Parts: sequence; structure tokens; C-alpha cells
Amino acid sequence: MPAVHSPVCLPRRAWPLHALSVALILGLSGCAAVGPNFSAPAAPKAEHYTPQALPAQTQATAGTAQGQSQTFSPNPVSGFWWQSFNNPALDALITQALQNSPSLTAAQARLEQARKAYQAQAGATQLPQVNGSFTGQEQGSNNSQMGQEGGKRQFALYHAGLSVSYNLDLFGGNRRTLEALAAQADYQHYELAAARLSLAGNIAVQAMTQAMLNDQIHTTQAILADQDRQIELMSAKLALGAATRADVLSLKTQRAQTAATLPPLQFKRAQTDHLLASLTGQLPANAAIPQFSLAQFTLPATLPVVVPSAWVAARPDIAAANSLLHVASAQYGVALSNLYPQINLSATLGSQALTPAALFNADSIIWSLISGITQPLFNGGLKAGAEGAKAALSEAAANYQQAVLDGLRNTADALRAVEIDAHTLNAQVAAQSAAQDSLALTEQQLKLGSATALQLLTAQQQVQQTRLLTLAARMQRLTDSVALYQAMGSTTLPHKDQSSDTLPKKDQGSDTLPKKDQSSTTLPEKDQGSDTLPSKDQHSATAPAPLTPSHPHDLPETVTP
Repeated sequence: MPAVHSPVCLPRRAWPLHALSVALILGLSGCAAVGPNFSAPAAPKAEHYTPQALPAQTQATAGTAQGQSQTFSPNPVSGFWWQSFNNPALDALITQALQNSPSLTAAQARLEQARKAYQAQAGATQLPQVNGSFTGQEQGSNNSQMGQEGGKRQFALYHAGLSVSYNLDLFGGNRRTLEALAAQADYQHYELAAARLSLAGNIAVQAMTQAMLNDQIHTTQAILADQDRQIELMSAKLALGAATRADVLSLKTQRAQTAATLPPLQFKRAQTDHLLASLTGQLPANAAIPQFSLAQFTLPATLPVVVPSAWVAARPDIAAANSLLHVASAQYGVALSNLYPQINLSATLGSQALTPAALFNADSIIWSLISGITQPLFNGGLKAGAEGAKAALSEAAANYQQAVLDGLRNTADALRAVEIDAHTLNAQVAAQSAAQDSLALTEQQLKLGSATALQLLTAQQQVQQTRLLTLAARMQRLTDSVALYQAMGSTTLPHKDQSSDTLPKKDQGSDTLPKKDQSSTTLPEKDQGSDTLPSKDQHSATAPAPLTPSHPHDLPETVTP
């Protein structure tokens, strides 16, 4: 607490009283802040994400791009995880998005706004407020107001002085408010980190989707060329009398149906390009969006799978939920402090004279020292506010637990998708190979006259379907890897201002699942001392250390009272 200094003009006889007042203030200032002291929830007690153990490596599919097996590593996610796909065009697109995305600019502004709100509150409450003033006025009066007749008087009056005011904050209302604002800044920081992670993942998935659509368009065009050749062949047979007109019409119908699948693919590709333009902060009409192919992406050979206790520290969405829990805990303390006495101190020192020159005379000095205490006696709204803040704390604790459960489910889904979709690709490649062999055999039999046009149509349909599905399975393996990178979280995503937005250290204890016995982050029970509505003897909660950043970027990422 800042010390209260006596004005230099205090009379000598006032010194004992002043010394007593200072001693009383210093003694009272040792009182603790009421309300729960926030402590980090405990890590989830789990060693695995899924009931089944992870395989040593996933299923491999020989001779196919994106068909290699993948292994799992306990290493944390790299901040530049998308570089593991070895696609420079994707790297450039994500870098451009991180620099130009309006959504990230808005998130950065919200973070700066939260930091400035903290600094404004700290400046208004941690130190005394000092104001200077100077006034000059011309006054006129007569003796009538004194009950006397006649007489006028006109004079000038000048005043210069300093005023100091300070809220003693014995019960920690100001400190808890600062704690809540700092935790709110933490929340905006993690929201920004989550937005960066989501943006990078979105662009990677859309680029891979565009690659699949491009390959499916090229594949469909190649199928159309094959069907044109079959129509020419059947038309030649029709001219020789070796085929019927119905056979030719059947092939033409199949060709028209295949051609009808092309415009929807082209439309989906256009939609993907427009979305990539929006994500990277470009106008769709002027955007320079690269065109991808699945062959340009390398499937990561090793995927990160950290243990759940380390996982919670890397997930920005869970860290954000933890920060909101911290906010609710601090705001509950604020609501409790409103039920206790409020002590305000103020002092003025100045001079008052009839001329500006006389302001500096010793006889012109004036001063005052005022202290006041306000104790709510009958205010039902304050008690209801404290009970509401207590319910909000319980809600925040439940929301945090749900965020952890949702994150664990999301991670388990991503791990199973990586494993199962490797088998899907293997089966799909086998189906495509069988369909291609069947078509080749049918075409050979058709030349010899032992196969019908209907058999050829069936074989062509199977090849078309399996080729497109194989492309989708290859893309799925790539996007499964993206999903797992996102599920594991990342704490080192690059951005414009790396220095001011780094995530908290692991030992700051802000990202773990609450234990049942941690009363400071769950709904307080009636017998929990400082977590309930105050009684007369309730002054035992420990006050958090005050936050006094010396620079806008010195605001701590996580406040740990």
C-alpha cells in the first residue's frame, strides 16, 4: 500500500495525531483481500486419449501418394506445423493470412483493448490520484447579506493547490478488479492464439480440398476422353453392323452423365478459391490464389501426440476457458468486498490570496486532511450481487470442465481418424486397381465380341467412382493430419508482434482440469470461509500481489495471486 505523507504545513501539535493516523492506516492496510484466491485446476487424470492403444504406425499403401505409414511422437507441435506438408505455396498462403486477416486484426485490437483497460484501472487504483488546480475569480458583494445597510465591495480571489485522494482498499475490491482485468487480458490473448491456429488450419484444409477438386476435375476430363474413344469405337462397329444403335446411345448417355458431374466440381473449386481469398484478406476478384494438386503435398511421417497433462497447456481454447474461470473468481471477490467498509483518504495543500503575487506568501497557505468510511447497513442488492457472482463462478468452472471434455473428444476423434482413414485409403486403392483391371478386361472382350456395351458401361462407372473416391481418401489423410495438429494445439504460432503476445510458461498453472476439492475454482460451499458471504470475523483470505506494469507490454499473461 502506498504511504500517506503529511503536508509540510501541518502545525506541530498535529504531528502526534498524524503519526497515530499513519500507524492506524499501515496496520489496516495489512488486511487481506476477501474472496477466493484463484488456483489452477488440476490436469486430467488420463494417460491416453482413446480406449484403444495407438498403433506403432498406421497402415501403409504402396505405390500411392499420401499412402505411406505414419508414426506418433511425444514431441510438442511446432509453431510452423504446416511446413511438414512440404508445400511452399501453402506456406506462403498461411503467412499472408496471418499478416492480413481482418479477423486477426480485430482479435489483436480486442487484446490491446483489454490490456489498456487493465492499465487504466491500475493507474486509477494502485497509487493516489494527484490533481493540480489554479483558479482566479472576481467577486462583488454588499452589506445587505450581513443585515447591514449600504456598502459595496469588489475584490479578486486567486487559488492554487494540489489535491490527493486514495481508496485504502482494505478488503481487496480494487485488487480483485485488477485481477479480473488481467485475467480478461489473458482470455483475449488466448482467443487470439486460437484464432491464429484456426486460421492456419482452415487455409490448409481449403488448399487440400482445392487440390482434390482440381485432381477430380482432371480425372473426370480424362474419363470423358476415354468415353469419347469408346463412343467412336462403338460407332465404327455400328457402321460395320457389329453393334446396335442402342449400344451407341447407351455410351453417349453415360458420357453425358459424366460430363454433368464436371460443373459442380468446378463450382466447388470456385467456392474454395473465394474462401481462400477471404481468409487471406484478399478480394475474390483480385486474389492471387495458387492452384494445388494432391501430388504437391507430402504426408507428415511423424505426428505429435503429447500426454494429456501437457496437452491442456498447449490448447488455447482451454487456456481461454481457464482465464474466464479466473475472471469469475476475481469478480466474486469484488462482489464480496462491496459488503465491507470502504475507506477513502483525501488531502489538499494550496494557497489562497487576493493577488497572484501573494499566493507564494506563507500566510496564504491552506490545507486539509480528510478521511471517510462507508459501511453498507441495509442494501439487499449487494448481497444478491455477491450471490450472483458466486453462481457465475460455478458456471465458469462447469464451462471449463466442458471445454476440457470437448477438447479430449476432439483429440480422440482426430487420432482415430488418422488410424482408420489409412485403412480406408488402402482399401480404396485396392478397389480402384480391381476396377481398372475389370475395365481393361471388358474392353478386350468387347473388341473380341464377347462383352456387351452394358458390361462396358458398368466397368466404366466403377472405374470413375473408384478413381474419384481414391482422390478423396488421399485428401482425407492430409486433412486428418491437419486436424490432429490443431487438436494438439500450438503455443508458438508466428505473428506480427511476437514479443507482446507470448503464452504463459507451463508452470503458471492455468490450463488444467479442476479437481473436486479445489474450492477456489468451483461453486463455493457455505462453510468455505472466504468464499462465502462475509460474516463479522471474516478477514482471512490472502490478498493477491498487486500488478504494477511499467510498460504496456509488461502486463503479465497470467495473473497468479
